[in-house]
Amino acid sequence: YNAHDSLERYNMADTLKAQHTAFLTRGNVCYSDMGRVMMSIIEDTCGWHDTVSGMTTADTVRAQYGEQTYQDYRNDFYRNGRDLFLIELAKRGMDKRDLVANINFFSKIGADDNGNMLFHSDNSPAGSYVDLRAEMDCLVILNSCPHPLDPSTEWQPRPVDLTIWRADPVASDDLCVNACPENQRGFANNAIYHCQYD
Repeated sequence: YNAHDSLERYNMADTLKAQHTAFLTRGNVCYSDMGRVMMSIIEDTCGWHDTVSGMTTADTVRAQYGEQTYQDYRNDFYRNGRDLFLIELAKRGMDKRDLVANINFFSKIGADDNGNMLFHSDNSPAGSYVDLRAEMDCLVILNSCPHPLDPSTEWQPRPVDLTIWRADPVASDDLCVNACPENQRGFANNAIYHCQYD
């Protein structure tokens, strides 16, 4: 979400369409619904981040892992992606109307001959990382719930480390800018935006 105007937010369809892809990796960017670049993927050891599978819900978690409520298990209760996103959005005055498509970082999805989606459990070994460069001030909502297509029946959210640092400025030979003409236009839209509001 644009940190200064939450009505501008990540747009999965435009992100994929503009870059002619179904997944994200190094060199790709995340577009907003205003045609601006929100984030750029400047490094990536996985090579595939799922954009189409969505998130877990209370029903899918219950069906796959059973029920483990907060009242009975306190902090060991089973969480789901949708509820965790809603909790964080509510802290900022937003609700379910503000939910958008999510990115499942470190997750790879394929398809079999019948078109069924398949989860690749070996996509991100320990130590895998992705570096995102913020191209505008963003509000980023994260959770570490299992992927909705992970076939495991054991509730085991994976550990995630998060580091924030000041990235180098965008250079003229930047991979993300020059990956396709659409990205050049997206960064040009950012330049206009930043001239108006910075």
